[in-house]
Amino acid sequence: MASYSPGNVPAPGWGIAFSLLDRITMLFNVTGTLLIVALMVLIGADVFGRQAFNAPVSGVPELVSLSIVAIVFLQVPQALRSGRFTRSDSVINLVLIRWPRAGVTLETIYDLVAVAILSALIYASWPLFVSDWQKDNFVGAVGDFTAPVWPVKLIIVVGTVLLTLQFVARIARRFVPFAQPLAAGTDVR
Repeated sequence: MASYSPGNVPAPGWGIAFSLLDRITMLFNVTGTLLIVALMVLIGADVFGRQAFNAPVSGVPELVSLSIVAIVFLQVPQALRSGRFTRSDSVINLVLIRWPRAGVTLETIYDLVAVAILSALIYASWPLFVSDWQKDNFVGAVGDFTAPVWPVKLIIVVGTVLLTLQFVARIARRFVPFAQPLAAGTDVR
């Protein structure tokens, strides 16, 4: 069991672990944003090429379909961390106001169920990544454009692991004084 001083100074390793998790989550979020910008440029170049030269950029539909999935899994851990994770919270907000302990219990149950579901997703996604890596599966047409599928499958696995860790961090931040998030105003109910 970790110990900490009355001043809420993190026990050795815990503060570093939460800080590292938050920084990696932010890095994934920024990467997702850069991928969105790259897609906008690619789609603009494709439209321009079609109109100006009657020559589209090869592989745009394939890259867009792969990128959308990658963007979701790159950015969803930060959405949870910053309190922007999509969910219906009118009931839980009412419970938190009227019965704070019951609300915290419900929030913790929600987080634990999410950890269980995401763990199942990781368990199911890992073999798909390994298979695509080993077989070198791709999208596109040979001779025109091909793109490997495994990078997106890896992003799905790693993004899901980060999301799972953020749910675990929500639980820890709820009960451990020194585990508070880096940014002020972050919703960690």
